[in-house]
Amino acid sequence: MDTLGQKIKKLRIENKITLKELGEKTSLSVGFLSQLERGLSTIAIDSLEKIASIFNKEISYFFQKLEETGSVVLRSYNQKTEKIIEDRFIFKNLSANLKDKVMRPRLVQIQPMKKSEEIKTYGHEGEEFIFILEGILTLNLEKEKFNLYPGDSAHYNSEISHNWSNETNNIVKFLVTSTPNPFNEKK
Repeated sequence: MDTLGQKIKKLRIENKITLKELGEKTSLSVGFLSQLERGLSTIAIDSLEKIASIFNKEISYFFQKLEETGSVVLRSYNQKTEKIIEDRFIFKNLSANLKDKVMRPRLVQIQPMKKSEEIKTYGHEGEEFIFILEGILTLNLEKEKFNLYPGDSAHYNSEISHNWSNETNNIVKFLVTSTPNPFNEKK
């Protein structure tokens, strides 16, 4: 399976674009793009979006689909980005085998809001547990707001109208474990 850098290089070569041309179109240096293609560097989401738009691809093209390994251990280097929402919410799967599990563990990263916006809450089946690792997460629960700091946690029924937001200028990272697990085959 191709890495992110390999996918970029493959697209670049298929489209007959040099590193220099890609650099000019994205405002990224040739050296950086070369390192990225060789897997020696990581890329910010907004820069990856620029590359995706040049090749007329959705940003999700660069991320691998959720795969099951069958193992009980998932090494950090094998964690996959599951999805990205609105370029701000990044979800990583934290389980090697979800098919026969009740819980669904994920690492969530939320970028700062670009501007003040209304946070819409929603409810759904199940329950959620969150544990804050970094930053300040705002938990919007019914009509209340809770600012959660590193080491704080919350456990609530998901049917209660809720949502998460990052109202700071820093990234927020937290663990979330939820039920039901949509990948569970025992339903």
